[in-house]
Amino acid sequence: MDGNVIDLYKIDKDTPVPLYYQIKQLILTAINEGQFKGGDMLPTELEFCEQCGVSRPTIRQALSELVAEGYLYRLKGKGTFVAMPKIDARFLNKLQSFNQEMQQKGLQPSTKVLSLELVNGRSPINEKLLVAPTQKLIYLERVRFADGEPIVYLETYLPYSPYKELVQEDFVNNSLYSLFEDHYSIHVTRVLREIEAVNATQREAGLLEISKNKALCLVKTVAYTDRGMPVEFSVARYRGDRNKFSVELQR
Repeated sequence: MDGNVIDLYKIDKDTPVPLYYQIKQLILTAINEGQFKGGDMLPTELEFCEQCGVSRPTIRQALSELVAEGYLYRLKGKGTFVAMPKIDARFLNKLQSFNQEMQQKGLQPSTKVLSLELVNGRSPINEKLLVAPTQKLIYLERVRFADGEPIVYLETYLPYSPYKELVQEDFVNNSLYSLFEDHYSIHVTRVLREIEAVNATQREAGLLEISKNKALCLVKTVAYTDRGMPVEFSVARYRGDRNKFSVELQR
C-alpha cells in the first residue's frame, strides 16, 4: 500500500460528523480518485485504527457499510478488498445491442455461444411470441463478456418458421438485431422488460465465475418490430456485483 494513500486518512474529531462516516467517505474518495483500484487490498482494521486513532468498532462500521454497498468485499482469512467498478447499464433507457453499449463504455465485448438449436415449443414462451404452442423455437444460449470478464448469461427464444436461417448464423461475431435487419429487413423498435432479483444457481455461478447464491439481476424481455410483432423472448441474468442499472424519468 502506498504511504501517500494512507496519509489521506486524516479525520476531524472536533466536528459532529461521526468518525466512522468520515472514514467511510475518505475511503470512497480514494476509490473514486483511483488511489484504491479494483482488487487492491485495504489496510487491516488494526492498521486503520493506528492511522486514524480511533477504535476498532468505528473502523469496522465504516468498512461494513462499504461492503454492504458493494464498494468493498471480504475474503475470509485474507482481508478486505476493493470491488471492481460496476458497469452502468443503460438498456432500461436506450434500445441498443450489448456490443454497442460496451463499446460506448470503452470496454471490449465478446460472446461465447453455449447452444444454438431447434427446440420444441414451450407454451408460455410461444404465447409471448404469438405462435402456436406446437410451433418449434430457435434456442440461443450465450455468455456475454466485457474485457474478458463474464457479465451476463443470456437465453434467447425465437420463432423458428419465419427465421429458419438463424440456426446457421455465427452469433459469436454477429448481433441478433443486426441479423434481423440485414437478412429480414426487421427493425426491433420496442421491448417490454421485467426485472427481478434472484440468486445464482450452481450452473449460472459457474458460467459467470461467481459463487453459488450470489445476487443476479434477472431480466425477461419481449422484443417487438415496428409493426408490433414479437420476434424475441429472452431471459438475461446479470451479475449483481458487476452491474448497476440507471433509469431516467421525466415528467
